[in-house]
Amino acid sequence: MADERILIVEDERLIRWSIRQRLEREGYQVAEAENGKSGLKHLQDSGADLVLLDYKLPDMTGLDILRQIRQTDEDIVVIMVTAYGTVETAVEAMKHGAFDYIGKPCNMDELALLVQKGLEQTALKRQVARLRAALAEQYGFDRIIGQSPAMQDLFKVMKDVAGSPSSTVFLRGESGTGKDLVARTIHYNSARAARPFVNITCTALAETLLESELFGHEKGAFTDAKMTKKGLLELADGGTAFLDEVGDMPAALQAKLLRFLEEKTFRRVGGTADIHVDVRVIAATNRDIEQAIRDKQFREDLFYRLNIIPIYLPALRQRAGDIALLTNYFIASFNREFKKNIKGLDKDAELLVESHPWPGNVRELRNAIERAVLLTRNEYLTADDFPLLKGPRPGAASSGFEIRLPATGVDMEEVERALVTQSLELARGNQTKAAKLLNLSRDQLRYRMEKFGML
Repeated sequence: MADERILIVEDERLIRWSIRQRLEREGYQVAEAENGKSGLKHLQDSGADLVLLDYKLPDMTGLDILRQIRQTDEDIVVIMVTAYGTVETAVEAMKHGAFDYIGKPCNMDELALLVQKGLEQTALKRQVARLRAALAEQYGFDRIIGQSPAMQDLFKVMKDVAGSPSSTVFLRGESGTGKDLVARTIHYNSARAARPFVNITCTALAETLLESELFGHEKGAFTDAKMTKKGLLELADGGTAFLDEVGDMPAALQAKLLRFLEEKTFRRVGGTADIHVDVRVIAATNRDIEQAIRDKQFREDLFYRLNIIPIYLPALRQRAGDIALLTNYFIASFNREFKKNIKGLDKDAELLVESHPWPGNVRELRNAIERAVLLTRNEYLTADDFPLLKGPRPGAASSGFEIRLPATGVDMEEVERALVTQSLELARGNQTKAAKLLNLSRDQLRYRMEKFGML
């Protein structure tokens, strides 16, 4: 027997019997109701996947019942059945959410086909609902690992942004800090969660292809444009567009993006009509945007338009205590994936992992744990399972420099501020030389200077 349940609401007993016989031969579970009141009572008590609803009943009209069904269940499929069919009543029924409309006397083959199509729509809606629920769970705030003060501050801002009306968000932070995850979490915890989330990396395509991907193109706009194509901003209507590495967007496209952010309209490549969409834009970069503006590589007016809600993602070394949490989480995850039973880190491995500066942030930590879990033959991961972390980093000084941690502890933020200050003093303000003293890139140094208010 099929799982699909069908309710026939019809006052003529012979018609109910005929329809029931045919549908039960198709393998459906069928129930009957002779008037609107008993039909609504059955739906309340037992539910149904599809309702065959007569338009004219002794106690109320089919439209009255349809309205009441829609107040409690937006997804149930309703097919109107009537001998009093007119174009006007059909249109009215469709306006109130009827799936389709069939007249009496019913053609049973046609009715069976309508029922099949209606139930396919129900199955599709349920599948979409399951996928949405899975995405909501996958990108819940509780799925982001972090208990440090820096992460608690980040969670608060993310929740505020997710619950707010559409606003442009600008994510900034080093590579590997999880900007993509933050963008998706904001989207799937917002009122836009049921609408699309589209992601495009602004450095992944040549300028002409990137423009077409963002804004779409009309047929014949260029040599290979054999048909009209909607761009990602158009496909994201009602949802979120995530523009990763926006700091590296070509200058010509920056102007077009600025116009879109200001007017919420754009034109496809080769088009003449303005297209309006309702899209939340989340942009992200690991670049020093202020320096890019000074170097005339990024538009200052675009920066101010993007920077409505700036969110800074902390580097892993700024997240005291989170390295251990993330390490345990990744070990458990890769244990499941690789069917292993690694119990954790031994003492030497713990010291190595905790002391490593993690310039690649969470992405680097995840990759290191994945490699170690996959290749180890040990019950506990050892320092030997992390060969890429052992010894001095490439380019790092091997002078035996050592910092002695006092028994009272230190404020890591103050240590970092002091090191940045000292490096600038030694380099006489030359940022490139100061960055080299700390084995950082110039952009990484400027990120810290901005964070500490040194710019």
